[in-house]
Amino acid sequence: MNDHNAIIRQFERAGQGQVFRFWSRLDDAQRARLVEQAREIDLDEIRRLDETLVKASGAAHLDLSTLEPAPYIALPAHGGDEVAWVEAKLAGEKALREGKVAAFTVAGGQGTRLGFDGPKGTFPVTPVTRKPLFAVFAEKIRAAQRKYGCEMLWFVMTSHANHEQTVAFFEANGFFGLRAEQVQFFRQGRMPAVDFDGKILLESADTIALSPDGHGGSLRALVRSGAVERMERAGVEVLSYFQVDNPLVHCIDAAFIGFHFLRGSEMSSRMVPKAYDKEKVGHFCVQDGRIVVVEYSDMPDALATLRDDKGELVYRAGSIAIHLLSTAFVRRLGEGASGIVLPFHRADKKVPCAGEDGATVKPEKPNGIKFEMFVFDALPFAANPIVVETRRDEEFSPVKNAEGVDSPETCRNDQMKLFTRWMHAAGLPVKTDENGVPTIGLEVSPLFAIDEDTFAESWAKLSPKPELADGLVLE
Repeated sequence: MNDHNAIIRQFERAGQGQVFRFWSRLDDAQRARLVEQAREIDLDEIRRLDETLVKASGAAHLDLSTLEPAPYIALPAHGGDEVAWVEAKLAGEKALREGKVAAFTVAGGQGTRLGFDGPKGTFPVTPVTRKPLFAVFAEKIRAAQRKYGCEMLWFVMTSHANHEQTVAFFEANGFFGLRAEQVQFFRQGRMPAVDFDGKILLESADTIALSPDGHGGSLRALVRSGAVERMERAGVEVLSYFQVDNPLVHCIDAAFIGFHFLRGSEMSSRMVPKAYDKEKVGHFCVQDGRIVVVEYSDMPDALATLRDDKGELVYRAGSIAIHLLSTAFVRRLGEGASGIVLPFHRADKKVPCAGEDGATVKPEKPNGIKFEMFVFDALPFAANPIVVETRRDEEFSPVKNAEGVDSPETCRNDQMKLFTRWMHAAGLPVKTDENGVPTIGLEVSPLFAIDEDTFAESWAKLSPKPELADGLVLE
């Protein structure tokens, strides 16, 4: 109880005593829960955010006067140096064989927007067998282990909302063929929502209105969870970062990894050319000599639509949330060494909060502010950051919406179109419709092939060859 009183006094001194305004009516369990949540909050950080983002109304505007399009390493098909790509692949393969790479999935989301009840990583995503997203990534990691003769650590960042379900799902599925010891789960950090006067909001009488601190919070979560320390002990020098909603991601890509090492980069990022001028992706840019990502909502139409004398978009490098991060860089930013910390961003939201009687009230208009960090904001702090092109049709088809763009249907079709191209390259007569989607169900496990070349190799070894007439699943 004395400990409880100390926490309450800290909040009162910080002008946040309202967090405990229902204290007298709470039972012991409710009081313990409220105090446990209060311990998560850095009151000094909240004070700084109040001064910079609440009282300032988030008024800082992006200075576009020095903005330029970011340079990137182009694919050979788009004019890139083919020899450099070969050298990068060899360097990446060497790093993989030496065990210098680990995988990292940001998996805190729920499948709510998909109409799915559960962690997004458990969503059934493959075209025929409906394997979940986690299974696809596990098979890609297993394929890389088999190819490069290494055992790879996989770090999975969950949220407070889905942690237990995610861990239970892995356990129920035997960790999808990986050893349990290879996979480390940890929760994403949380931040309290505040009202427009900077006061921390309660969701109910005994619950603070907490929400995830954004994918940028993954850096300090990696440090606080002990994941970085584990990487360092294992000799891991690079972390392959990807989000849970994109089954096409090359989560272990030798050429990408090789460029990262050869260029001495602390943070490397994948890009795809924008599909159209106002596509809702971030833009890789250079500002005051540093690579930055400018959100589509912050990019003026005049720049988003600007074209060169060849008719190509000037600001065409779109961010798809695929990065490589050096372990030492993650530690430096995650610890806030030398005062270097990622900036928080303000978002005005409708925050369910406690009414006068302590019961939760759902507001009809924005009533509070949430704070979150973005991982791409780490780019300006990195030594020698690089941007590397990839093909959209090979590496980017996220599942975000129940219908329409970036839906399960478009993702399944994109997977099958990719498998069809591999099959056509191997001389297989797969029929497609006018959009390139096969007329039969197709699915290729990463354990069978991860690209056109490995498909041809695996297919050549099959005897007898399976029939294509009624669809095909290759495991």
